[in-house]
Amino acid sequence: MNLNEYIRDIVDFPKPGIMYKDITPLLQHPDALKKTLAEFKAGIGELQIDKVVGIESRGFIFASMLAVELHAGFVMVRKANKLPYKTLAETYSLEYGQDQVEIHQDAIKKGDRVLLHDDVLATGGTASAALRLIERLGGEVVQCNFLLELVNLEGRKRLGEKEVYSLLSY
Repeated sequence: MNLNEYIRDIVDFPKPGIMYKDITPLLQHPDALKKTLAEFKAGIGELQIDKVVGIESRGFIFASMLAVELHAGFVMVRKANKLPYKTLAETYSLEYGQDQVEIHQDAIKKGDRVLLHDDVLATGGTASAALRLIERLGGEVVQCNFLLELVNLEGRKRLGEKEVYSLLSY
């Protein structure tokens, strides 16, 4: 099964000049979901994982599945003012302006081995902000993984020396 066949291109979304990679066709096919999860697990290999951190919102999908498979806790990184408990925040740059993500202060314990997951690695801004939050709480990110990576945007450069695993590259 070729997972690329389940990624749909949407021209000029969300704005002109952008080629959006739509993962909803993949999510609608149980066999594609199963294969995606199996490929993520293979890419993680024997890494010990205590927490799987998913980035809002599509990152929650596979991050929560992986947490179950890896017998690890699931942690959400969300946009500002979406989490109900005490949070840490990290600001990051966008093409025009800034945005912010947050994590619960008690979500990661010192020494936790963390898998950071999101659906797409583009410029790396959101992922690098999430990485900084995890490290501020004392966690060790042992892998950053993504369903797909937009290679020409060079997002992995913003993740430093962290191991990056992407199932699909465009």
